[in-house]
Amino acid sequence: MMTFEQITLKRVGIAGAAGYTGGELIRLLLNHPGVELCWLHSRSNAGKRLDEVHHDLLGETELRFTEPDFQQIDFLFLCLGHGESRKYLLEHQVPKHIRIIDLSQDFRLDENWVYGLPELNRTAIRSSGKNIANPGCFATTIQLALLPLAARQLLNDDIHISAITGSTGAGQSLSQSSHFSWRSNNVSNYKTLDHQHLAEIGRTLRNLQPEGLQEIRFIPYRGSFTRGIFATVYIPTTLSIEDANTLFQQAYHEHPFVWLSHIPVDIKQVVNTNKCFLYLEKKDDMLVISSVTDNLLKGASGQAVQNFNLLAGFAEDTGLRLKPSAF
Repeated sequence: MMTFEQITLKRVGIAGAAGYTGGELIRLLLNHPGVELCWLHSRSNAGKRLDEVHHDLLGETELRFTEPDFQQIDFLFLCLGHGESRKYLLEHQVPKHIRIIDLSQDFRLDENWVYGLPELNRTAIRSSGKNIANPGCFATTIQLALLPLAARQLLNDDIHISAITGSTGAGQSLSQSSHFSWRSNNVSNYKTLDHQHLAEIGRTLRNLQPEGLQEIRFIPYRGSFTRGIFATVYIPTTLSIEDANTLFQQAYHEHPFVWLSHIPVDIKQVVNTNKCFLYLEKKDDMLVISSVTDNLLKGASGQAVQNFNLLAGFAEDTGLRLKPSAF
């Protein structure tokens, strides 16, 4: 791996920089030692200073929201709404040398893009020459709980999943379910057994285990907190808890952000980090896997920077060694 002294700063632009994921990405890249942040585009905030939209950035940067200038950049992040990234690339002639990392769901099932889950596709991200489709937040949290089992052909019964996410998972657009009065002190489920992230989860698992994969039954919940995902996955298995822990340790020992815990996990452990913590339990014949992530970091912008690091030749954890607040 080259040192920073040997690498020219990578020039970066962000489209859709006014939302939650765009704001998180700006905060990360402003402090990334290998990045020159060249421009930030927002249709609704043209000309404004960043701190007029992302108020915490007061004193951090003099940048303003401007029109895109593709001649200035080497990398383009798309932090647009679902369906908008595809439109953006149709409306703008992005030069072919620019590497694109898209945070929407538009290209996650597109074979012309690499699915950007580093724990699954690290080599392809580094070497394929294709653009990167960043995984969904639920999809990341759930797949990291299942990849080691699928790789060993051990998903041979129905997979049951329940997962709860914070309000930032719904984006900044106002809706009844994101309104404070409704969300506070409240829990609800939605898109029961029909969440859009099931498509990418199913494709990954089928690619790893072409035979014997059964139904994936997923119930997502809205939580009364701002950020984080807690997923519980359970499936019958003949593995002992000792063998299961060994399997997961071996699967992730070379990956810097996935850690197996030997005590129960909670969301506060991973909020404001790019980590995923996993905890395994065995109840009778049922393996229960708890998986926790920050939906805006490992579930979105942090993972996008992780993919950028792989594309750009930086160490995978560059700019992502974030210190969490315990309380």
